[in-house]
Amino acid sequence: MVSSPILANTAEASSSDERALPAPASSVIERRRHMNWTLKALLPLAAVLVNGLLLFVLVSSSLEPGPRNTVIAVAAGGAFVIFAAVLVVFSVTVRRPMLELQEKIARVRLGDLQARVGFANRNDEIGDLGRDFNDMVAQLKSSREEIQTLHETQMSRAEHLATLGEIAAGLAHEIRNPLAGIAGVLDIVGRDLPPNSPARDVMADAKQEAVQINRILSDLLETARPRPPQFRPADLVGTVRHAVHFAHPQSVTKRIDIKLEASRELPPIEHDPNQINQVLLNLLLNAVQSMDKPGTIHVTVDMDARGKCAVISVADEGKGIAPEHLPNIFRPFFTTKGHGTGLGLSLAKRTIEAHSGKIQVSSELGKGTKFLITLPVEKRTGK
Repeated sequence: MVSSPILANTAEASSSDERALPAPASSVIERRRHMNWTLKALLPLAAVLVNGLLLFVLVSSSLEPGPRNTVIAVAAGGAFVIFAAVLVVFSVTVRRPMLELQEKIARVRLGDLQARVGFANRNDEIGDLGRDFNDMVAQLKSSREEIQTLHETQMSRAEHLATLGEIAAGLAHEIRNPLAGIAGVLDIVGRDLPPNSPARDVMADAKQEAVQINRILSDLLETARPRPPQFRPADLVGTVRHAVHFAHPQSVTKRIDIKLEASRELPPIEHDPNQINQVLLNLLLNAVQSMDKPGTIHVTVDMDARGKCAVISVADEGKGIAPEHLPNIFRPFFTTKGHGTGLGLSLAKRTIEAHSGKIQVSSELGKGTKFLITLPVEKRTGK
């Protein structure tokens, strides 16, 4: 099928001060060659006129040859004049605006949002079309400028946050070293205290707070300087079971049962066991903290219907998450708890995405929250 650029058919377009922007060869818009719509519209009219002329010839067959030829010539001339008049009207009032509109649409598609049609001042349906087109392009231009402004703002904010992240990472690294010394001193002092000394409890609380600070600093460092996953085919069920085992002491104190259901036919999944273990442990501890009364946390591991991804589900029976908070739970430093840094779910999301997977959440107030993690059996390239 022969094709031709749309910009090649604009010779009869309305004269305008705007000129078509030059486009790269790869950006030229091509259309299939087809019958001109004006010809399609006029063919029925031509058929009617020809049939009318033939009918007129048959009706005038009873006349003498001389007058008959004159009448036929006058009728044929009248039909030709009617056809020519209709053709001119179509060309001026319809075809020319359509060609202009076609040209301006091509310019808009190539990125020129200054394009406007010149027939928008007509007081008919074609004028309405022109006004609608001009309004649409004006709105597109306004939207592009707004997006550009927003993009520049976001880029500036990203640079600012990157700088703050580097500063925070440096501070966290400097704080962790003396913090380790403080924890060691607390251990030594605690051992030297008499067995019945009330200061022992104070020392234990101080050491626990030091451990908490160290954990926060570790999360902050992981956020600022993430470690790339060390992928290897491994038993995903074993990774999940390991996380459940570490969360068990926290759940027992609140009389919460963690129930694990795993498929026996799971193939080795390419993942970083340490990172996935941290993600699951974070989700399990969040689930335990969200439950104010005894209950069950359901953890399942299975393959999806296509057999190309492993699916891990962590569902609790806790307080749930308010609908207005759901879109923000994976944002860094966002938390609905009175304590915590708000970095756990952000790190979890980034870790899962680094594994070419997805993490989704659904929740209902008063009934609980469910996290769904999808991991491909083999790591996808290009991620």
